[in-house]
Amino acid sequence: MKSKLIALGTLAVALLGVIAFTTKKADAYRGDYTQVGPNHTGEREAEMDTIFADPENSYDEWVALMTEDGRKPGVVDKISEEEFPAFAQAHKLAQEGDIEGANAIREDLGLGQGQRRGGGNGNGQGLMMRDGSCNR
Repeated sequence: MKSKLIALGTLAVALLGVIAFTTKKADAYRGDYTQVGPNHTGEREAEMDTIFADPENSYDEWVALMTEDGRKPGVVDKISEEEFPAFAQAHKLAQEGDIEGANAIREDLGLGQGQRRGGGNGNGQGLMMRDGSCNR
């Protein structure tokens, strides 16, 4: 019995280790501007810097870069052409080290800071009924 418990514990720890090491690169922005995403390359970063240098005229270029190769990141749906200059400003502030300023802009734009906060999507906030209502 004791050996089964040890084996099960070892297996659980190994599984958690695999999950921890394999999910880090696949994660999107999690509130840390020092971490690069899974699609990061030096070339892509240079293109992004060029786009953010002229945010008034480069929204379409940003969308094209973000959606190349069939990608469809959620941020493309959340940032409109009118909001793009503010989004570019957040990027600039983060590069300059003003993380609080960048996060304030991101919050104003309705972007999360990498932490899921519920929101009534079945995250313990009540049971969703078939008709779309919630039992809260």
